[in-house]
Amino acid sequence: MKAKNFFEMTNEELVNKINELKANLFNLRFKNAINQLSNPKEIEVCKRDIARAMTILRQRELGISEEPVKATKKKATKKTAKAE
Repeated sequence: MKAKNFFEMTNEELVNKINELKANLFNLRFKNAINQLSNPKEIEVCKRDIARAMTILRQRELGISEEPVKATKKKATKKTAKAE
């Protein structure tokens, strides 16, 4: 994933994504150990995604970056008042 995608996630989503990526990394390592992994580069990509997500969480803890505010879906209202 691109870092931009991680910045758009909330802290809770990031924690869930990290847990998901760690489980995926475990499975990739297991497949690699029994020679069933078709592309060993997947391990490196997974490790980097974990590092990106953890870095963004740490930046938010230190106040370097902010958690995104999820926009709520609101209906657009038309302004009928004329400018005077």
